[in-house]
Amino acid sequence: MKIEFIDIKRQYERYQPEIDARVRSVLNDARFIMGKEVAELEVQLASYARVKHAVACASGTDALQLALMAYGVKPGDEIITTPFTFIATAEVISLLGAKPVFVDIGRDTFNIDLEKIKQALGPRTRGIIAVDIFGQCADYDLINQLAKDKGLFVIEDAAQSFGARYKGRMACSLAGIGCASFFPAKPLGCYGDGGMVFSDDDKAAEVLRSLRGHGAGGHKYEHVRIGINSRLDTLQAGILLAKFKYFPEEITLRNQVADHYTQQLKDIAETPVILPYNLSVYAQYNILVKNRDLLQKQLGEDQIPTAVYYPKPLHLQTAYASLGYKKGDFPVTEYVCGHILALPMHPYLTREEQDFIIGKIKAWGG
Repeated sequence: MKIEFIDIKRQYERYQPEIDARVRSVLNDARFIMGKEVAELEVQLASYARVKHAVACASGTDALQLALMAYGVKPGDEIITTPFTFIATAEVISLLGAKPVFVDIGRDTFNIDLEKIKQALGPRTRGIIAVDIFGQCADYDLINQLAKDKGLFVIEDAAQSFGARYKGRMACSLAGIGCASFFPAKPLGCYGDGGMVFSDDDKAAEVLRSLRGHGAGGHKYEHVRIGINSRLDTLQAGILLAKFKYFPEEITLRNQVADHYTQQLKDIAETPVILPYNLSVYAQYNILVKNRDLLQKQLGEDQIPTAVYYPKPLHLQTAYASLGYKKGDFPVTEYVCGHILALPMHPYLTREEQDFIIGKIKAWGG
């Protein structure tokens, strides 16, 4: 049985006429940078996320950098975040000359631990980047209240959670600025890189739009601030528009796949904990097992693709050696990195394929 970890081709085959029509429309219009599809996508996604402004950009990484730039982050500032995430979350902090301050995650959801945030606050702390890991939102009511009390900003790294819900509110609307990624493997993905920045703040949106286009003011040759070049390609916007039509249905299907995994595997592995007020989009489906590497090897021999998110936490990466962190500083993160395994997850994973995967895991037994 041939199983894909994330089956983008199967998805394309389902939507091919609409995706191809959108691509042809962009080609015929020949406005490949900031064409009308980009503005259309911004309107649709802002409405979906229930925020006033959505600002398209070239990647999820750029979305995070633009958010930090909009808040005026400068060298010497400290930004609290988690070491259990892709490096982009912390990388953009470093690129602006600021310092990432890592704190451990909660053992249940793997999202950032509020009590650890409190312990990490210092005189140079400017803000917090919370990551909605694997498609489940962090606890923003508590994080935002702490930030408000301390005069800090909060950025929602929703690279994995666009479409998720927290207490009835949508991901990307839960902090001062929310940042989404449309990398092809994301729940809503394009066929290249793409991102979006969300905010209810009129001034922040104005600054974000300027920053993504070289700091432009009234026209492209008037520059009112130092910015970057981060515009979403019109082709990618067209592809996203075609796929977005089916996105709510895909979230439902993702949850059905996840529920079946959990029901069948809960007695032999640690399965995801989704808090009762959250709806996850399951960007990945992860289990924790004692002998992770042996299970991954066995599944590979059975032609079942898997992945590890993340094999080495950020505080132990060579790129962050200068921060002085050492093994043992964040025990929950380190435990999870040593035991986590991501199984195939996408909306069109069939029950037959799932049961084949589940059967192989049960047969392995640990």
